[in-house]
Amino acid sequence: MQVHFNLFTLTLTLSDAQTGSHQGRCDADISYLRCQPRIRRQLAKLDPEAVASELKEFGTWDATELACEDDNLSRILWIACGNIVEEASDKKRARETAKELNR
Repeated sequence: MQVHFNLFTLTLTLSDAQTGSHQGRCDADISYLRCQPRIRRQLAKLDPEAVASELKEFGTWDATELACEDDNLSRILWIACGNIVEEASDKKRARETAKELNR
């Protein structure tokens, strides 16, 4: 599945996304995902300024925090995982609602 940001796109499987987005702390799982070759290659191609710019729009991290490129890659991957999990959940709910309406 693809996650489109303003300046770039990341592609992850639903399984990857579920690994990186769940209740509780996700740091270890994001670190694991960052070691996966297909994800590592995508992250390596990202412009650090584009990633920081994207994260700045969330208003969650200050300029000092956004200065760390490595942390930013983990942050953007975590957000991508969350977006995919949320989208999959929304689609599932929509299918279930449609089934209920068709009964």
